[in-house]
Amino acid sequence: MNSSLTRRGFIRCAAAGSAALSWLGARRAPAAHAAEADKPALLGGTPVHSGGWPAWPMWRESWEPAILDVLRSRRWFRNSGKTVTDFEAAYAQLLGTKRCLATSSGTTALLVGMHVLGVDAGDEVITSPYTFIATYNAILMTKALPVFADTDPATLTMDPASIASRITDRTRVILPVHIYGLPCDMDPINAIARQHRLPVLEDACQAWLAEYKGRKCGALGDLGTFSFQESKHLPSGEGGAITGNSDELLDRCHAYHNCGRAHGTFKGSRTYFTRGGNYRMLQYQAAILLQQIEKLVTDTARRRENADYLSARLGQIPGIQPVRLPENTRPVWHLYPFRYDAAQFNGLSRDRFIRALGAEGIPASSVYHEQYFDGLLDEAIASRGFKRLWSAERLKAYRDSLHDLRGNRETCATTVAVFQNTLLAERPAIQHIVDGVAKVHAHSAALAKAAA
Repeated sequence: MNSSLTRRGFIRCAAAGSAALSWLGARRAPAAHAAEADKPALLGGTPVHSGGWPAWPMWRESWEPAILDVLRSRRWFRNSGKTVTDFEAAYAQLLGTKRCLATSSGTTALLVGMHVLGVDAGDEVITSPYTFIATYNAILMTKALPVFADTDPATLTMDPASIASRITDRTRVILPVHIYGLPCDMDPINAIARQHRLPVLEDACQAWLAEYKGRKCGALGDLGTFSFQESKHLPSGEGGAITGNSDELLDRCHAYHNCGRAHGTFKGSRTYFTRGGNYRMLQYQAAILLQQIEKLVTDTARRRENADYLSARLGQIPGIQPVRLPENTRPVWHLYPFRYDAAQFNGLSRDRFIRALGAEGIPASSVYHEQYFDGLLDEAIASRGFKRLWSAERLKAYRDSLHDLRGNRETCATTVAVFQNTLLAERPAIQHIVDGVAKVHAHSAALAKAAA
């Protein structure tokens, strides 16, 4: 399996699965087949897992009548029906926030949130480098500079200790990312933000129902943002949301996402239109989402149970380190990640490990890499607009500082993940993940030698 697959490409491969006998079943086969069963599948043996994995996204016919009702009503636009507002109320209640605003995507949720929190051209936003590229892009689209706090390799999230040194007089927002549904350590992040009088915008686009010290992600900062893209736990193809407890902020968000139309307490300078865009959710998107809320709750419970099972057992295999979670947190595992130490696998490279695991019927990926070296940021800071907004010295220093992200470099070089749909499988299939990793570890010397 290609370990450089994008996260969404990885999802498609994970859903496809494999078609061979399980390793444990084969071990109970007659002795003539034992050697083949024990041999790594990559070297001609029998894979551990067969039968594939739960497909994603899932669909139920029972959801169709409510969606057809919306389509047949001919009231598809946000302002001509009530399904979007019904979803907003339900999602806010689910998260324990006062308000929710549905948007057309997670990216547009970030754009609206940053605008309302005051991010403008020439500003800086402190965020995590270990995230889907939409986080980078949303900041760049505001003509602001994404300034990266380092990643803690143990947690895969923003290292709070690295934030303060990145704050300048241009910093406007701190944007932590609850990547893979793993809650950031928000208490120290919020403390730094309060000290510097900076708002906090949570990127919870992979963290529906994740909890930190008894509160849901998306309710921990000034505003939270979510995505309902097809790969997500609560999918509608595309879609997003902004959550929070401030009527003033959510009124501003509503106005900005609806072409600048006045809303609630926010009337704008001319009592009607102010600056804004069209970032609205459609009524039938909301209908799809409303049908899945109960399923999101039950799926999340199963993912947590299976992830706990994996962590307890994978952590016993030399060279495999499950993620360390902040105290009193409950992740939701959009991907199930772990750290891989090639030295404990006889020098077997991570790419070769992922390929061997895939051959065993366990799809895995390295997911994110050091994306800031891919050319996206170089293109931005070389643009006419960015050169007008920052001095050449500042842009050079910014570019050079990317080499100082040692924690993120280690994170990108050692992380392996399996996708969330595997965590919805029955327990015997979850055990196959453990068996597959253990089998690769047991035969790592042969696998490394074959790759040489």
